[in-house]
Amino acid sequence: MVKIKTNKKSLIRWKIYIDRARMYIGYVQFLMIGFVFLKAYQDSSIGKLIFDNILISIPILFIIFIGFALVLGRIDTVLGLREEELRNSSSSNPVMREMLSNMEEMKKELKRLKSEPYNDGKQ
Repeated sequence: MVKIKTNKKSLIRWKIYIDRARMYIGYVQFLMIGFVFLKAYQDSSIGKLIFDNILISIPILFIIFIGFALVLGRIDTVLGLREEELRNSSSSNPVMREMLSNMEEMKKELKRLKSEPYNDGKQ
C-alpha cells in the first residue's frame, strides 16, 4: 500500500475547503429544488400565471425569497440562536476552554489586586 503523508493542518484545510464547497452546492441545490417546485405546479393556475409572465414573476419570486431569507436571519439574530450555537460549539473546543480558564484566572488576580490596599513603596 502507498502511504500518504498528511499532517493535521492539511486535513483541517481540506475540511474547510469541503465545508465551503458544501455551502455553495447548497445554493445550487436550492435553485434546483425551486425549479422542480415550479415545474410541479406548472399546470396549476398559479403555475400558469408564473410561466405566462415569466419575465415578471421570476424577479418577483427572487425578491420574495430574499425578503424571506432576511426575515429568517433577523429572527435568528433576535432569538440569539447562532450565538448559543457558537457558545455550545466553543465549549467543547479545548483551545477555547483554555482561553476561558486563563481569563477566569486573570479576573481573580485582578480582583485580588484591586482589593489590596494601595502600597506606593513607603513603609
